[in-house]
Amino acid sequence: MSLLKKLFSKEKQITIEFCEKNLDRFYSDEDFSVIGPFLQGKGVEYKQYECQSKCKYCKQSPYAIINGEFVQAESPSELLKKMKEFK
Repeated sequence: MSLLKKLFSKEKQITIEFCEKNLDRFYSDEDFSVIGPFLQGKGVEYKQYECQSKCKYCKQSPYAIINGEFVQAESPSELLKKMKEFK
């Protein structure tokens, strides 16, 4: 894809960063089967880190850093809804 097409594309590119410990703590296999297709979708780039040094939040509920913004939710499915809003 050319640089101009990327710059003027109607579809937004989002970057999502996860903490491995948070994923292990709050996500089940079923959650991963639902979130996986979204993460593999067009316009989504994600990274998983061993630790993001947000231990206080990590112990409370699922979270992700989306386009540099910290986003927390009550459940993995609610976090997925919030991630979709960024797209």
